[in-house]
Amino acid sequence: MVYDLIIIGAGPAGITAAVYAARKKMSILVISPDIGGQAAWSGDIENYTGYQFISGPDLAAKFEEHLKKYNIELKEGEMAIDLKKLVDTALVKTNKGEYRAKAVIVASGKRSRELGAPGEKEFKNKGVTYCATCDGPLFSGKDVAIIGGGNSALDAALQMVRIAKKVYIINNAQRLRCDPVMRDKVESNPIVTVLNESRVTAVLGDKFVNAIKVAANGEERTINVQGIFIEIGLIPNSDFAKDLAKNEIGEIKVNSRNETSIPGIFAAGDVTDVPEKQIIIAAGEGSKACLSAFRYLSQQ
Repeated sequence: MVYDLIIIGAGPAGITAAVYAARKKMSILVISPDIGGQAAWSGDIENYTGYQFISGPDLAAKFEEHLKKYNIELKEGEMAIDLKKLVDTALVKTNKGEYRAKAVIVASGKRSRELGAPGEKEFKNKGVTYCATCDGPLFSGKDVAIIGGGNSALDAALQMVRIAKKVYIINNAQRLRCDPVMRDKVESNPIVTVLNESRVTAVLGDKFVNAIKVAANGEERTINVQGIFIEIGLIPNSDFAKDLAKNEIGEIKVNSRNETSIPGIFAAGDVTDVPEKQIIIAAGEGSKACLSAFRYLSQQ
């Protein structure tokens, strides 16, 4: 079968694109390892229009509920491994199969960047985690470290201050690089210690994490923690799209119509070079990408 449109990814951008495509009566296939994307990892969301407050998992559930109101074919649990433009169609290969469509929207989002310190891989899922929303409750009443100083790190900190006994923030910059309102909440919390101009040099433990080594000002110290949340940025999930033009950090280049360097292939959300990675921006970009894809198909 040749679909009108294949959408790679089911985060805010991919789901919104799929809903728009369904309303245009296009034949659609959505391919994604999960539903919700990074939205499902977020903690408290207070800036998504229409909701004064909603949690990330709840918003992701709302997205999924909306998606499933339409008869959209979904290949959940599949990951794209190759994307090729053929003469009149595009070919998407996954870890489980091959699919063809007249147009494709890449909305595959980003994944967590690893720290690269000794012990990180050994203690992954044994105290080292990349998702406070997913794993935070496992560390109730314990001492934890959050690595990073941006909005994602502070979001993790604001979740953990409700759960943990003590929260350390290990930040390699001179000060926290986040929204001022988040910084004020964290820095005023008595259980939080912020260590600026610091970096983790090792993750220590036995069967599970029990400490980290932190270097600052030429000195190294050991801090006892039972959990480590690594929040040092994200890497675009664009490796499979080898033929598309990308910027220096691997984000897919798009124009104002979400067109990539190859006609018939569009991209939306955090995998692109659009500035400001926000849920509401990704959703808007998903709708634009779908409308552009529909226009493209109408002209063929």
